[in-house]
Amino acid sequence: MEVDTDVLICGAGAAGLTLAIELARRGASFQLVEKLAQPFHGSRGKGIQPRSQEVFEDMGIVDRLFAAGGLYPVSRSHHADGSHTDVAMVEARTPTPAEPYGQPLMVPQFLTEAVMRERLAELGHRPAFGHELLAFEQDASGVTARIATPSGEARVRARYLVGADGGRSVVRQQLDIDFPGKTLGVRAVVADVVLTGLERDAWHQFNEESNVSRLSLCPLMGTDLFQVQAPVPLEGEIDLSADGLALMVRERSGREDIQVHSVSWASAYQMNARLADRYREGRVFLVGDAAHTHPPTGGQGLNTSTQDAYNLGWKLAAVMGGAPAPLLDSYEEERRPIAASMLGLSTRLLDNAKRGDNRRGREVQQLDLGYRGSSLSMETEDRGERLVAGDRAPDARLRGAGGQVRRLFELFAGTHWTLLGYHADRAGAPSHARLHVHVIGPDAELRDSDGDFASAYGLAAGEWALVRPDGYVAAVVAQEAVGRMDRYAAFFC
Repeated sequence: MEVDTDVLICGAGAAGLTLAIELARRGASFQLVEKLAQPFHGSRGKGIQPRSQEVFEDMGIVDRLFAAGGLYPVSRSHHADGSHTDVAMVEARTPTPAEPYGQPLMVPQFLTEAVMRERLAELGHRPAFGHELLAFEQDASGVTARIATPSGEARVRARYLVGADGGRSVVRQQLDIDFPGKTLGVRAVVADVVLTGLERDAWHQFNEESNVSRLSLCPLMGTDLFQVQAPVPLEGEIDLSADGLALMVRERSGREDIQVHSVSWASAYQMNARLADRYREGRVFLVGDAAHTHPPTGGQGLNTSTQDAYNLGWKLAAVMGGAPAPLLDSYEEERRPIAASMLGLSTRLLDNAKRGDNRRGREVQQLDLGYRGSSLSMETEDRGERLVAGDRAPDARLRGAGGQVRRLFELFAGTHWTLLGYHADRAGAPSHARLHVHVIGPDAELRDSDGDFASAYGLAAGEWALVRPDGYVAAVVAQEAVGRMDRYAAFFC
């Protein structure tokens, strides 16, 4: 059997699901296959950073994720004398009009992916579990893949193939793309367990300054589980049963009252920091862990992975809708440097954690990442400290001409581009089906009553800001140059 589709996505984790949702929102055809027989059921990537929360708002699921999880608790360091010290693990930051999400959200990965599958189902699609990629070949017009399914082997013909199949990616290996980096000399256990004897109001830490006997017990928000994290010897078998983990917890905590009753998922793994030499080979792309693997410190892996797919999704759909194929070259150009910087950050935070410092600041929240050097960012004159092309487009509170409260993020939501004019003449703005034009000013459709827009965007009267479908600024131009926005018209597909 041979099936024709636009995109074949291999891997139905967070990255694959994000890509599928983005393609589904745009009406592109795709198949999402996953070799596992059923959804992943572990907590693994549990931190959703503020920038990812903005992405999930656009996808229509951020409120569901907040309902499914919760904010991070304090970090509680237990001392040998029985006392403890509480410190904030994440930097407390009050949300602002420009940055509506102020703190990381804790949602175990299996719950995050369940919410994403629910959203995908609303859009008319489901992953095909128990479908494993065996091999593929590509030519000038597409990719032919062999898939092992529960009912036998199938052939899929797709215009593009995307490997979202994890750190041991079959797609990356068959492309013979190098995955350089290093093993970080740390092996650890991570397990989801039911235990008693600890309060759920804190992330409990024992022996923080020991690289041998450290123990972390974190309540998993939205569940009755705790996540166990602990370094273990680099070699040898690790007993991941309830009895084995109970013994580890007793020995490392020194407490008999903490009881492990059952294990729902457990793994012993080597921490790595690796980055693929390239993210693309012809019509085949890599996203997520297939392109980069991180130590878990700082909660960067899942976030970087989903934002890879968020970046690639609108570009693939645009090209399949008629946009110039070179648009796809900007995927690696924009996302690979981001992954490189996140690998460095995660590794530094791991070194800090080895010294007992588990604090996280703004640097993990991914709000300051952008694409200033991208070929999609129109160069302008020096704007000083003001917003420039490539920056994340901030949110802002506005009022409609009728007095109703509006948010910029509500105007951005969807699959279109957005053009914002400040005290500008709408008559000069370009007109396209996938371009939404809004003018902000005292006599315009939107009013900056509280000054939020002026503060966040720093536009002069008559200037325009073009915002991409993924919430980054593509260009800032003056009124007389707004016609130059036509250079982007080919991408509005």
